[in-house]
Amino acid sequence: MPSSFKSPADTAKACVGIAALKEKAPLSNLIILSFLAGAYIAFGGLLAEVATGGLAAAGAPPGIVKLLFGAVFPVGLMLVVIAGSELFTGNNMYMPFGVLQGEASWYGLIRNWVGSWVFNLIGALFVAYFLAVVSGILTADPWAATAITIAKTKALGGATFVAAGKTVTSLTWVQVFVRAIGCNWLVCLAVYLAVASDDIIGKILGIWFPIMAFVTMGFEHVVANMFFIPVGIFLGGVSWTEFFVNNMVPATLGNIVGGAIFVAAVYWWTYLRGTSPEKAEAPASAKGTSK
Repeated sequence: MPSSFKSPADTAKACVGIAALKEKAPLSNLIILSFLAGAYIAFGGLLAEVATGGLAAAGAPPGIVKLLFGAVFPVGLMLVVIAGSELFTGNNMYMPFGVLQGEASWYGLIRNWVGSWVFNLIGALFVAYFLAVVSGILTADPWAATAITIAKTKALGGATFVAAGKTVTSLTWVQVFVRAIGCNWLVCLAVYLAVASDDIIGKILGIWFPIMAFVTMGFEHVVANMFFIPVGIFLGGVSWTEFFVNNMVPATLGNIVGGAIFVAAVYWWTYLRGTSPEKAEAPASAKGTSK
């Protein structure tokens, strides 16, 4: 009976093949698929906020609140990987694989990273403003209080404040950077496991466990924060300057380190170092789409 999953070495080769496809993707595809990825991750964030709204103020154990938040958030990455789109954090793994193996260029890497980051932001902002705020879903308590608490925790470096009946300590620049490394280490492992699986159920399970883990532990995902913090901004919680300086910069840098070094470089060195560049065939599910 044929195997339903790839070996780690074959998974690394598949990642190289996907990077080669991304290198050749038209700019229009990059823009559209990046917008979709930002929106998909924002859907996961919106679901998580709705599911946990008011639990902390009602006295629910913090660990249980975080676990529930993490349990529902992975729907966003499932949409990204299975439906196909361009997610900056996943591309932090794919493109270095291609560059290290000689199947993608540094220009292609920069084009892909910049394009996906910018249009992930636009997609996430679209969901944050129109589907979370204008729709009224997060404008009433306890959801508004939850959204503002999350936004302030992520964007106000070193400050403390009281929201939803709880005193919350915010994150420093260094804390965001370090947490972002851990985040994208796990996110890219989730994507790696999804590439390894050749069936939908395997992809879903491969995505769910690492994503649930990173969210529950409180790591920082730059694209998710493109939703969480702007919702707080639209509700009057924090400023755009705090959003970009205190969170977007360290989260972006940390996510790059987590995906490019702790996943792509490590697995390339282990399985592909010293092999000649080859036109690795991307999995059929990746043709015409990107993850």
